[in-house]
Amino acid sequence: MLKRKMERVLLGWKNTKAPKNCLLIKGARQVGKTFIVERFGESQYKSFIHMNFDKNESLKDIFAGDLDIDTLKKQILLNIPTAKLIDGETLIFLDEIQHCPRARTALKFFSLDGRFDVIASGSLLGVKYKEVPSYPTGYEDEITMHSLDFEEFLWANGVSNEAIQGVKGYFDEKKQIPEAMHKKLMGFLREYIVIGGMPAVVREFVSTSDFNKALKTQKGILQNYENDIAKYAEARDKVKARACYLSLPRQLAKENSKFQYSVVEKGGAGRKFESSIDWLKDAGLVLMCDNLSLPQSPLKSFVKAGFFKLYSHDIGLLVAMLEDGVQKEIIDDKLGTGKGAIYENLIASMLFRQGKELYYYSDTDRLEVDFVVRVEGKVTGIEVKAGRGRASSLKTAMAENEGLFGIKLTNGNIGTADNIITYPLYMAMFL
Repeated sequence: MLKRKMERVLLGWKNTKAPKNCLLIKGARQVGKTFIVERFGESQYKSFIHMNFDKNESLKDIFAGDLDIDTLKKQILLNIPTAKLIDGETLIFLDEIQHCPRARTALKFFSLDGRFDVIASGSLLGVKYKEVPSYPTGYEDEITMHSLDFEEFLWANGVSNEAIQGVKGYFDEKKQIPEAMHKKLMGFLREYIVIGGMPAVVREFVSTSDFNKALKTQKGILQNYENDIAKYAEARDKVKARACYLSLPRQLAKENSKFQYSVVEKGGAGRKFESSIDWLKDAGLVLMCDNLSLPQSPLKSFVKAGFFKLYSHDIGLLVAMLEDGVQKEIIDDKLGTGKGAIYENLIASMLFRQGKELYYYSDTDRLEVDFVVRVEGKVTGIEVKAGRGRASSLKTAMAENEGLFGIKLTNGNIGTADNIITYPLYMAMFL
């Protein structure tokens, strides 16, 4: 059974003093939302009621009439004979709520009433927003759930939290980590790059240690994502969104990894593909990293419209999109020039899971800093090196922008040079 950080979030929400808002969990398909809420509801409440609007469309009838809680209570008991509604001891789980927009509106009334705790969850909430008749603004707390991050992956592989905190001690003190420990962690990181964090894939790998079985599960997830695009995207976006998604490996492998529509289609332009990119982002399948004209605060003020990079939301799924055989080359640390793009996607996903907004800085063909984010409140440029290369672009950017801090992430150990702190790649989980 996989240990997830979301468990602490759910417990904290449950223990919030009344009145409290309903909880809305967003996230891409198959990242573990349903599983974690089911386990939480069954272990923490006397009564747990699970309504999945994707699997059982008839449940939408519960919300077809008046949305006052007394009426909804009667409708729930009528439509779900096994349900028990115990004041203060019941969790109602509205799963795949994007398929029942009126249930989303009802969250306001559940919150105001306060008799029952309510968690809503959805995989395509971002692309179904137009269908909700009235948003419960101020009555729901939104959080996003991702596939397993690297720390959760370590837990799944038997690494204790105490051991991870020991590694963090070297990070905090900027002291070199013992070489044997460093090699062990780099080995785990390469496994994480290949396996990623999708729960079904991690469970398969942890139980069998079979990379081929894990890859088969990943390809099944990728096919499901393509099916979702075909089923749920607007008619005008179906083909284009799929083409944009499948272009990710080629986009990142370029010398200039800025997203280019011409890679999707010869002569492609933004006006044709913009809505497709928005669909992929809203569905949680890609992460967007905006380009900055200057790496200065406030970062949002220096975003260059129309210039961005796209990354896969899960590093393992990106690798699964490549040809078979790449996985072994990554594990054996024998992948050639293509590993730079893979490691860049890895760090993008690690930063995003920490709640950071992703930016990068480029100045024509002169320099490019892979990421610019806030670390401990400071605007910080981050260079990602699959080996131990120089961070010349970051050094130049720091010289030209007073107050910009610098971090280099490599496969080497901790060190400092030219006011740039070098950390091993796996220590990105502590940023």
